[in-house]
Amino acid sequence: MNKHLNQLIKIANLDKEIDSFEPRIQEAKKELDILLEQEEQINSEIESLQGVAKDISLAIGKNENHLHELSTKLEEIAKKIKLIKTEKEHKALNLEEELAKEQITFANEEIARLNVLLESKKDAINVLKEKIENNKKEQQAIETKVQGEVEKVKAEQKEVFSQKEKLVIKMDQKIISFYEKIRKWAKNTSVVSISRQACGGCFMRINDKVYSDVIRSDDIITCPHCGRILYNQEETA
Repeated sequence: MNKHLNQLIKIANLDKEIDSFEPRIQEAKKELDILLEQEEQINSEIESLQGVAKDISLAIGKNENHLHELSTKLEEIAKKIKLIKTEKEHKALNLEEELAKEQITFANEEIARLNVLLESKKDAINVLKEKIENNKKEQQAIETKVQGEVEKVKAEQKEVFSQKEKLVIKMDQKIISFYEKIRKWAKNTSVVSISRQACGGCFMRINDKVYSDVIRSDDIITCPHCGRILYNQEETA
């Protein structure tokens, strides 16, 4: 096989290996990313519950203010009753007093209901906060594991980069430049084998002459359809 073609195949395989490292790093971080996403969701739930709790507290405050107003009103009615002179005025004040007492009863019941609801929201917030704490503990444990895995992958990555650099230095730089131009668009299918007289990149059938040239491996041959560099898999084996 042509020396330069053989070198290009090795470079292409090293580039594939280099490109495989980032997905491996992302896979190692996947479990941690899930926990971070869960933490974000829990924090969002806590924020929502805190908003509801704030609204409930405001409603309790309004009812308490209303109670204060009603109590003041009852005191005023009591003073007026002592000063009334007619039966008609007495009935009107009694009616007003009963209405105020009913409103006080309703306000007290509403405050009690809201307080129960507020406590349930606070309990729910505390449960979620506990989940956050447990989540963070899991994160710490997984971070240590992930760090070890990432360092291992990066060490392998460094070794492959070193292999590629040593090989590139020995190669014809015009050929490397030609390969890099193809790699910009073809990525990890820049150098492909032929199968059943078809390009392993675009899968288009190549003519007999090009096929014969690839089989001979005397020179670097590109696919006439897509421009990828072709080689004979059997020759490589």
